[in-house]
Amino acid sequence: MSGLLLVGCGKMGGALLAGWLARGSAPQPIFVVEPSANAAAMIGSQPGVTLCRAADELPPGFTPDVLLLAVKPQMMDGAVPPYRRFAAAGALVLSIAAGRTIAYYARHFGGDAAIIRAMPNTPAAIGRGITVLCANPRVSAAQRALGESLLAAVGEIAWIDQESLIDPVTAMSGGGPAYVCLLVECMAKAGEAAGLPADLAMRLARATVAGTGELLHRSPEPAATLRQNVTSPGGTTAEALKVLMAPDAVPDLMVKAIAAATRRGRELAG
Repeated sequence: MSGLLLVGCGKMGGALLAGWLARGSAPQPIFVVEPSANAAAMIGSQPGVTLCRAADELPPGFTPDVLLLAVKPQMMDGAVPPYRRFAAAGALVLSIAAGRTIAYYARHFGGDAAIIRAMPNTPAAIGRGITVLCANPRVSAAQRALGESLLAAVGEIAWIDQESLIDPVTAMSGGGPAYVCLLVECMAKAGEAAGLPADLAMRLARATVAGTGELLHRSPEPAATLRQNVTSPGGTTAEALKVLMAPDAVPDLMVKAIAAATRRGRELAG
C-alpha cells in the first residue's frame, strides 16, 4: 500500500490537507496522525483520508510514498522514531518544521533517506502562501516533482540549492505575515492619534493593506513603481515617506529585523 502520511494536522498541516483535498493533488490514500480532537472535526468523513491518533494505529501494510512532518520543532525528537521504517523503505521525508536541518533528519532517518526541507508561511491557509524548498542529493527527480506538487497546493513555490538560505527565508517570508500585521496595527494606532475613531482606523488599515497586497499580486509592476504611483511630488504621501524612509527608519529597521530573525534561526538550528 502506498500513499501519503501526514504527521501533525495543526494550522499548517491542516492547510496543506485542505489544499490537497481541494485540488486532488496528493497520493492516495492519505493517513493523518494527529491526537487532537480538532483534526477529527476538520477531516470528518473525507473520502480517502484516515485519521489515526498515534503511529501504532496505522495499518501494518501501509508504506507511504511521502512522510510529511508537520509537527512543532520542539516535538520532533519524540515524533520521529515511529516513522523511521518508512524512510528506510524509500519514502520521501518532507518536513515543514522550522529550525530542523536536513542533517538533523539524516541522523534520525539514515544517510540514505531522501529528504526535503520546506518553509511555508501562514497565507497557505487561504491558498496564497509561498513555500521555499531544499532537497538533499538522495531526492529523485520524481520525488522532487511530488514534493513541489504537494506544497503548490497552498501557494507559490521556490527552490534553493543552498540550505543555509532557509534561515533568511524563514526570517522574511515565514515571519513576514507578522510584520505586515504589525504594520496594520501601527497604521490603525496612528489613525486614532490623528483623530479617527478606533474602529474606522482599523477598518481603513486592514482594507488598505489587504487591497495593496492584492494589487501587488495582480500587477506586473515592481513594488517601487506602485509606491511611486501613489506619491505625488510635494503631496501628503511624499511627506509621510520622508519620515518612513529617513535614515534609521523603516528600510533600515527592516534590514535589522530580518538579520535578527536570521541569526535566531541559525541559533535554533544549532
